[in-house]
Amino acid sequence: MALIKELNNKQPKIPQSCYLAETATLIGDVVLGEECSIWFNAVIRGDVNKITIGNKVNIQDNAMVHCTYLKHPTVIGNNVSVGHNAIVHGCIIEDNVLIGMGAIVMDNCVVKSNVIVAAGAVVTQNTVLESNAIYAGIPAKKVKDLNASDFKGEIERIANNYVLYSSWYK
Repeated sequence: MALIKELNNKQPKIPQSCYLAETATLIGDVVLGEECSIWFNAVIRGDVNKITIGNKVNIQDNAMVHCTYLKHPTVIGNNVSVGHNAIVHGCIIEDNVLIGMGAIVMDNCVVKSNVIVAAGAVVTQNTVLESNAIYAGIPAKKVKDLNASDFKGEIERIANNYVLYSSWYK
């Protein structure tokens, strides 16, 4: 059973339609939308600020979602995949986004809708990633329009796959 911990009188809010792996951790001021999946060893730590996660979001194995004390909550939109070992910290991730494996999105960033942040990319503090593009590198820079790439449709495919995968575990 996942570790779900109340902290400072705040309890994670988790709809019945969500899947939490046995080693997932959710702490404090965390709100999940419908059909989310939080995978093995993923941590969503709403101890110092609020974390709000939309519908059909998957937080994959070993990923960390945190926020910044008295400054930046974390807001994740709908249809978002946060890849294995990624870090999402004190930022806004809009709808239909793929955060690649091992990527880092820092404080006060905004990742607009329909974006892929490539595996291993680092989105440095205060950066805005514009819609319909793929960003890669350290620091992350736009490398291609999403519509002109072979990855068009991947965001939706991965989000839907994780809803399917989570049904296998329920």
